[in-house]
Amino acid sequence: MIVKPLTLRQDQYTFFILESLLLKRLIIQTTMSNSDIKILLVDDEPDILEIVGYNLKNEGYQVYTANNGNEALKAAKKIVPHLILLDIMMPEMDGIEACEKIRTIKNLEKILIVFLTARNEDYSQVAGFDAGADDYITKPIKPKLLISKVKSLLRRLKTEEQADTTTKVGNITINRDEYVVFKGDEKIFLPRKEFELFSLLTSKPGKVFKRETILDSVWGNEVVVGGRTIDVHIRKLREKIGDDHFKTVKGVGYKFVLEGADK
Repeated sequence: MIVKPLTLRQDQYTFFILESLLLKRLIIQTTMSNSDIKILLVDDEPDILEIVGYNLKNEGYQVYTANNGNEALKAAKKIVPHLILLDIMMPEMDGIEACEKIRTIKNLEKILIVFLTARNEDYSQVAGFDAGADDYITKPIKPKLLISKVKSLLRRLKTEEQADTTTKVGNITINRDEYVVFKGDEKIFLPRKEFELFSLLTSKPGKVFKRETILDSVWGNEVVVGGRTIDVHIRKLREKIGDDHFKTVKGVGYKFVLEGADK
């Protein structure tokens, strides 16, 4: 029996089939990965729930919905989502109060919380970050931007889970697994973005981190935040960790210093 060699055309066809099968398998694996992610969508507008929910489900995520802050609290305790998309202006309990309450519940501290808001003023953003939010998305919501931000936040969540869990800087211990900081024997809880910013600055004590670097490292280059965002988070860290540890370099950025090291 004579076996004829494959012609160039047959080789190309075989390669195309194999490439298609591998691509299909990769898409299936990605979808299965997304299917493990639970997202709680909270808004009192049915259209928002329907449109945003539809786009998230299309990406393979598990999507749960609630109509106000009270329902969000009950749902969050029950399902323990990875991400909560939370409207600010809602009846019964608004998003700010709901976020504050969620941050006090032990097994919910690590949840990503992103505000959905029609407001674009600095004071609204400051109030959201002060309540413990990780980010915000302004309405009207653009589906492509929404999905991009969700993916960016979830990538960071996966990266954090793979990182070393404990770092010690001077008398400060940073526990990435529990999202807590120990200053001596004092235990300090930080919202996610404050924790990420603190982890970045303490990764190289004495180094000045430019504002652009901070925004890219903590919020991601796909996320647009207000100009005062970094300043608000630094202020909160100074209140909790100590003012002497954080130095402002005007026109450049911020640095973390050990006690007595910058005198």
